[in-house]
Amino acid sequence: MGFYYRKSVSLGPFRVNLNKSGVGYSVGGRGFRTGMSARGKRYSTFNIPGTGVGYRTSGKSGSGSGCLVLLFGVVGGAGIIIWKLL
Repeated sequence: MGFYYRKSVSLGPFRVNLNKSGVGYSVGGRGFRTGMSARGKRYSTFNIPGTGVGYRTSGKSGSGSGCLVLLFGVVGGAGIIIWKLL
């Protein structure tokens, strides 16, 4: 196991990540975040805050949209369930 360094600076919904590979950035809030790593890979993350359960997609530019589909599916499904209950 090697040494690593990581520093994160938050500016509202924007976050700048500094590590030994360079500078990355992301935007989002609790539960969902999308951005660009220091190595130039786009990524998206979707998680359930406080549980440690989540999903992450990453790859070359343009391939981090899998979490968007998952997010809209979960939000849409929850909306349908709430609408049926009312």
